[in-house]
Amino acid sequence: MCLFRRVLDAALFRMLFHWKQHQCCERPVCTSFGAGNCAPMNVSRLSPTQLQELTHFSSCVIASAIEAFKVRLRNRGFTDSTIHCVFPDLPPVTGYAATAQIRTSDPAMEGRGYYVHTDWWDYLLSIPAPRVIVLQDMDNPPGLGALVGEVQANIMAAMDSVAVVTNGAVRDLYGIPPGFQLFAHNLSVSHAYAHIFKFGEAVEIGGMQVCSGDLLHGDRHGLQTVPLEIANRIPDQARRILERRRKVIDLCRSDEFSLPKLLETAKTADHEDQPADMGRR
Repeated sequence: MCLFRRVLDAALFRMLFHWKQHQCCERPVCTSFGAGNCAPMNVSRLSPTQLQELTHFSSCVIASAIEAFKVRLRNRGFTDSTIHCVFPDLPPVTGYAATAQIRTSDPAMEGRGYYVHTDWWDYLLSIPAPRVIVLQDMDNPPGLGALVGEVQANIMAAMDSVAVVTNGAVRDLYGIPPGFQLFAHNLSVSHAYAHIFKFGEAVEIGGMQVCSGDLLHGDRHGLQTVPLEIANRIPDQARRILERRRKVIDLCRSDEFSLPKLLETAKTADHEDQPADMGRR
């Protein structure tokens, strides 16, 4: 009787697991994540030209531009120091988030191969390109094994993905396709029991909450979410910030530098730093 009960419980658990996984696949746009705010469905995506324009600016300049619009707290929306850029010499990347939760320390319940997950690929293709794969490792501690290495990175790149970010591990760096960026907590020699068990829902990576479909921007300094409601206005604001910086730096490097001139230049720069249409909104 006890054996029968254990078998029945295991069968019910597997049914529930597959039902929840199916729900994730059917819900490619984010669900709620605690107090996190997911991007509204009615916000327009950027054109390929607008997305490309964002990659012309460093993540630090993009962060300063976002701050100028006052759409979120300044201590939110970016990864902390636990997440490291693996290829710091690559240019900035921008893409839409495809989210998943993974484990590596124990075998997958469904018994599938560690990289064969066709319903995950279907979900991935439901996210607009270019894509950034966001993997929350749910193990405690995370990072024992790595889901993403040479094989996975090449599959993802072939599916118009430009980067992976995880609070866990990556590996096989010599086989990562050229130009493909990785953000991770650590490296690992093994994939261990790496497997995806949920996808399409909100995740948290290094203190940054990410919803499926969020716009991301990152480089050697880290990764951040870019609010879609202001994304098309960020390049102009970024250019104003760079011009402000140039004025201050040029003064500091000139023979005419003085504290009164620095104060005057800083006041002018602070005024010019505000978005051009902020006063009309």
